[in-house]
Amino acid sequence: MKKEILTFYREFSMYTNPGCYEKLLKKDLPNDIKEIGVLVRKNIIHRTTLAAGNVGTNADKKFGDMKKVPWYRQPEDDVLVTASAMLSELYRRDKRGLVNNRKEQDKLVVTCRFVSILMAAILKSKGIPCRVRSGNAPYFDMGKLGKVSTDHWINQYWDFKEKKWVTIDVDGSWSLNKSFNPYDIPNGEFDFPADAWLAIRSKKINSDYFYNASGKRGAIVVFWSLFYDFHCLMNDEIIYLHGPKNGWGNREKFVTLSETELKKIDELAKLMQKPDDNFAKLQSIWQNNPDFRLLSGCLL
Repeated sequence: MKKEILTFYREFSMYTNPGCYEKLLKKDLPNDIKEIGVLVRKNIIHRTTLAAGNVGTNADKKFGDMKKVPWYRQPEDDVLVTASAMLSELYRRDKRGLVNNRKEQDKLVVTCRFVSILMAAILKSKGIPCRVRSGNAPYFDMGKLGKVSTDHWINQYWDFKEKKWVTIDVDGSWSLNKSFNPYDIPNGEFDFPADAWLAIRSKKINSDYFYNASGKRGAIVVFWSLFYDFHCLMNDEIIYLHGPKNGWGNREKFVTLSETELKKIDELAKLMQKPDDNFAKLQSIWQNNPDFRLLSGCLL
């Protein structure tokens, strides 16, 4: 792996920057990747778990007793968008910070993007190259939806001993319906959007297999993940409400994209299939192509 690529993924983004907590993360937290992941997971409640209560994957209350969470607590994705914001709130609610026995009422209520950002902030603080990745996960029980691959965010960290990227899923680690190790996800278990997009375009897979928590299915779901994933690869882990300024992420616009526009997405996807080999080309797109960088959403 080129040194400049590993250096790039050691750097903090505006989202993964832990701010004044960097030294605490480096010094006070364990160094073992799984131990870090378990610790992070014990401080988080997913919004769907809070909404469902003590049923399903939380029937054993491994995520905590949802009855102990105040009735007025709502998902906090909209306000805790950065690692520094999440860490600040964790320390505000419990001065010990990230701890194994945090009370349910003091946990953060956030989703997979936020868990991945917090994990990346910790590993980067320890000098470990890490990147957030967006895509779709087929390894959750989605109930009445049947067999689908749902939108999900995970991490990859660089293993210096093995000299490879290791894919991990901290947020979903306690909810798998398959028996692989969530701290070393085998190739093919997670649907990276570049592969999924090109498979849809070549008609090798039914686009309705891909699902987004908004209730949408189809190629647009994969395009959203592709856009997020490109930004993640560029150390810019944008929020769910951000989409391309050119409107390609809007359903009405998406269904009218020309073949020329679709081929632009195809070319980006082909590069993203091997992001390290094509790192310079991806950075060139980042620096020069407004279609894949400029954002709309919220106040933008």
